[in-house]
Amino acid sequence: MMVWETQWWIMLIRIVLSVALCALIGCERTNKRHSAGLRTFMLMGLASATAMILDLYLMNGSLTPDPANPGFFLMSSAILIASATLSVHSLFRTARNQILGLTTAVALWACCIIGMAAGAGKYALAIFSALMLLFVLTMMSSLEEFLKNRSLHVEIHLELTESKYLKSFITTVRRLGLSITDIELNRSYRETELSVYSISMMIENEQLKKNKTHREIIEALSSLEYVSHIEEM
Repeated sequence: MMVWETQWWIMLIRIVLSVALCALIGCERTNKRHSAGLRTFMLMGLASATAMILDLYLMNGSLTPDPANPGFFLMSSAILIASATLSVHSLFRTARNQILGLTTAVALWACCIIGMAAGAGKYALAIFSALMLLFVLTMMSSLEEFLKNRSLHVEIHLELTESKYLKSFITTVRRLGLSITDIELNRSYRETELSVYSISMMIENEQLKKNKTHREIIEALSSLEYVSHIEEM
């Protein structure tokens, strides 16, 4: 009886730890207004930890893994596949040809792995992985923005008042010291009066490379009278 009660306490600790760790990630995603937020991440932690615990019981009759009987963890594999599927469905493409939700999708998948680690009793691994995931999500965004702003490659969403001004825009861009590598007409706006394009450019002018950020370049281009709206993608 005591062994069974001990097993229940261990089971409870593993599930609570998994849910708590995933809740940390969920809070960060909710704070940044992502659709997959606190409850979604907590449920992922609950499901993955429960699946791992169930697999251990089905394989070994206890919460202790048996090195002599590695077997195939059916429930854990199923929840991992479900996590990957959910992560893919959390991605979506906007009318401006931007793919959003990629970081949240990967974070969901990572939380599934963290939950499995907690469910298997690998507490240190689960805690360290969750803290590293939280660090990447919270602290690395500023570094990512800095690197992006200093890149020689610029992708913009451009809205012109009329399509005839595209040639003038290209001429202006080249005079500034940028080369256009790709232009794509955005057909999502075909019902409007605007001419909308997704444009990829490379910064070639040495002065621009050293002294101007992407934001300053975008601001300069936005001052053109025929540009209705412009922003970096």
